[in-house]
Amino acid sequence: MISGKTLLIAHVGYPTESFKAPLIYNPWFESRGIDAVVVPMGCMAEDYPAFLRALFRLTNVRGALVTMPHKVTTVDLVDEITPTVEIAGSCNAVLRRADGTLLGDMFDGTGFVRGLAHKGFEVRGARCLVAGAGGVGSAIAASLAAAGAGAIALHDLRDATAEALADRLRKHYPSLDVRLAGNDPAGYDLVVNGTPLGMEAGDPLPFDVARLDARTFVGEVVMKHEITPLLAAARARGCRYQVGTDMLFEMIPAYLEFFGFGTATPDELRAVSRVSY
Repeated sequence: MISGKTLLIAHVGYPTESFKAPLIYNPWFESRGIDAVVVPMGCMAEDYPAFLRALFRLTNVRGALVTMPHKVTTVDLVDEITPTVEIAGSCNAVLRRADGTLLGDMFDGTGFVRGLAHKGFEVRGARCLVAGAGGVGSAIAASLAAAGAGAIALHDLRDATAEALADRLRKHYPSLDVRLAGNDPAGYDLVVNGTPLGMEAGDPLPFDVARLDARTFVGEVVMKHEITPLLAAARARGCRYQVGTDMLFEMIPAYLEFFGFGTATPDELRAVSRVSY
């Protein structure tokens, strides 16, 4: 029940049709008697800087969940960023603090790596290929580096974007083997789709799936469908895999703590979730 005391968490991105977070947060808030609500807000890229400033003029907004295509832009729109945001070059959470200033943080990579650990995949020493050097791909690459990955290859159609991420990783992890690569998944222990490919019918696959080895673990970030074309192909080749919403369930406890709403386990969130496909 929304009241005059309800705190708002804006879920900002475009398009909003595939958003799953409200179907997890809001049932959990209701089950715990917390007077807060996550509200999807569709905002196109050209309108976003002005929108974010206006959003935080509302007195009952606690913060914002930020998704594509705004994660990179947000870094320059907040007053302070965490070291994770500095490395990733992207931001997916904004908190308005008591003094009115905005703090930006990033939890995509944290959720992704926690999900891998719960599935028994050992990141330490692993050879990883990350497709997409935008907001989510950068965050995942940063968290893989922090977890001790042996080597990280980056693939992006924009070489300058991939090279900028590689430079940030080398700065913070000078002993890490970081390089730019194509989309051939052969020879890697982990391949990650950090792009939007798979959201729309007819999208090309982010990797040459014919080159996938059954021993390779495949990670996905697209949440519009539980089994994307990439994961269907990976499953057919005998690969272990992680669906996009697994990352979400794993990162939400960190979000809840960031926004001051306590915490929850992924299993507690799944128990009340209304996510469906």
